[in-house]
Amino acid sequence: MIRSFVLAALPLLAFAFPSARAEDKPKESRLFELRVYTANEGKLDAIHKRTKDAGLKLLEKHGMTVLGVWSPVDPKDARFFLLLAHKDRAARDASFKAFAGDPDWVKVRDESEKNGKLVAKAEEMFLTATDYSPAVAAGASKTERVFELRTYIATEGHLDNLNARFRDHTLKLFEKHGMTNWVYWNYLKGTKGDDAMLVYFLTHASQDAAKKSFGSFGKDPEWVTARKASEEKAGGSLTAAKDGVKSVFLKPTDYSPTK
Repeated sequence: MIRSFVLAALPLLAFAFPSARAEDKPKESRLFELRVYTANEGKLDAIHKRTKDAGLKLLEKHGMTVLGVWSPVDPKDARFFLLLAHKDRAARDASFKAFAGDPDWVKVRDESEKNGKLVAKAEEMFLTATDYSPAVAAGASKTERVFELRTYIATEGHLDNLNARFRDHTLKLFEKHGMTNWVYWNYLKGTKGDDAMLVYFLTHASQDAAKKSFGSFGKDPEWVTARKASEEKAGGSLTAAKDGVKSVFLKPTDYSPTK
């Protein structure tokens, strides 16, 4: 009798304590910073050496979490990608101030630049995880993989629509067609582009695998229907006509925490 009562009560308990439900998982609250460096001619290897030998240790020393370091698959692309995580923007600014003034960093930087500056241009994106993003953690895959960084610019007033389409349709369809969702971000509120930018990483077994996956994804009737419905609701495309979608394939460095 008691056992029957307990079994019957379990569904009611689950309803009464919503914190136990999957949809109420804690939201990722960290600030992410994606830094993109363009090397001066012939200096990319020196940037990697400086980062590998000293840079990552010094970033961690000052409270920053290094999640990944990547180079473009295209050997002609002289960029360098670094992903960091911080508690919040204030913590980030304090950490970088301490890092920049660290005598160990100053020494490393000056020695590495005796024959000229290594970096031609540095860009940074401050990012917050979407409510549908997988949890982000550094780690190595058991099999080799390539990362794809994709950046979308939503048409005016339609970032919420774009996020909704990804949340309700795109992520599961990517997985259906062999792609792995790694992380999804919007720009930090209060920064330029916070009303338009969606940035995310996918992983694939290879570039050829990515091409095959996107080919089948694009023809999937469920995707065609979802895209059409979302565009009819918005009165047009959800991404900007010019540079609305950008993609770059990246490979983890041998010293990256994520591979």
